[in-house]
Amino acid sequence: MKRIIVIFIVCGIFSCNHESETNIIEKSGHFSGVFKHGNFSDKIIFEIEQDSLGFNAYFTSLEQNANRIPFQNIEVNGDSINFKLQSDFHTYSFQNKWIDHYGSLQGSLTVDSISTLYTLEKKLLDNSSTPKSEEVSFDSNGLNLNGTIWYPNSNEGKSVVIVTSSGNSDRSASRAEAILFAQRGFTTFHYDKRGTGNSEGNWNMATIEELVADDITAIEYFSNKTGIPLREIGIKGSSQGATKIPYILGKLENLKYGIIVSCPGVTLLESDLNYWKNRNAAIIGNEIEAAIKFQRKVFEFIAGKLSRTDLEKAINNEKSNSWFTNAWIPNLDEVQTDKKLLYSPILYFETTKQPVLILQGTKDEIIPENSYKVISEALIKSDNDNFKTVLLEGASHSMYYIGESDFPYWSKLHPDYLIAIEKWINTISNNIDKK
Repeated sequence: MKRIIVIFIVCGIFSCNHESETNIIEKSGHFSGVFKHGNFSDKIIFEIEQDSLGFNAYFTSLEQNANRIPFQNIEVNGDSINFKLQSDFHTYSFQNKWIDHYGSLQGSLTVDSISTLYTLEKKLLDNSSTPKSEEVSFDSNGLNLNGTIWYPNSNEGKSVVIVTSSGNSDRSASRAEAILFAQRGFTTFHYDKRGTGNSEGNWNMATIEELVADDITAIEYFSNKTGIPLREIGIKGSSQGATKIPYILGKLENLKYGIIVSCPGVTLLESDLNYWKNRNAAIIGNEIEAAIKFQRKVFEFIAGKLSRTDLEKAINNEKSNSWFTNAWIPNLDEVQTDKKLLYSPILYFETTKQPVLILQGTKDEIIPENSYKVISEALIKSDNDNFKTVLLEGASHSMYYIGESDFPYWSKLHPDYLIAIEKWINTISNNIDKK
């Protein structure tokens, strides 16, 4: 599914004065089922809640990284309940009717000109299959950070820490994945990066070294809190988070393994530049190399490698070119130097000794397409032969499947993504147990 933008709208008040308490209970509930349209299918959940003021409803699809997203524009009329979701590009309109004495929801989803029918069954919440969670807080470098530990119902001795990535996203960005790991038997920990969610600090001003120090503190806290030794804990990171994995493995040599997803084999600056090139190459055409040369200077200025005077000189020299309108130039007065752009993980991979899983999508527009090869070569330099590369056909940078779909309005995790991770972890665990 496209990223859902949560917009809080004051809904109409639906009086419950004429409804019995029994009816309130009957209409409320946890409705789940499989949504299908052609070759697309996805397990979705509606949670409908009712009190004396009216109705609230929430949407969940863990494989879309959607967890209890509030529905908007809720309208209830007798046995019907309708609501909407809004993404960056589409409006999703759901029309539903309670049937079978409120035991099911029969509905249709309309987006663009397509409408698809579905039926969701009311399910009693089965706590035996729902991972339990614990909200925790810990101190790191004078800052209070907050996170969530997810406990599997069947403890199989597996555990993973999801390290933070770039930008201002808090732990909600990895909540669905943390739950999916817990459902597969992993004790899972994720947390708000400094300056996001409920954590103190400023992520934008932090160096890679400071962010890695926070990750290390979080991992050690998780180990102490749960009693799980480092030798039984793996770490997983995506994009910028993946670039920190070899750094952390070098600092905590007892960690069991590292999983790197969509990791650039270059500096973060080169990765950003590669993304800009991929987004603009077709538009700019034959002059793309000249445009790239200028755009590099913009990123170098942000990284503190190029002076403002030199960048302004380059702007004056190039602004008459036809491609210049496609260049990205931030407000120079508002730019905060970000030396993280100069960071590369490759030197750290060259000293990594623990097992490493490398996952990369063939439809990744952000990192250079040879990144997995560069990382593999670095691991070979470290005499590490315990690594595996998995290329997922049709997977994006975020590991969503973006191949042929009869319902292109929702994106969900590549079907082989979690399977590949779990299979690899089981393989290395069995190999370790045999030693």
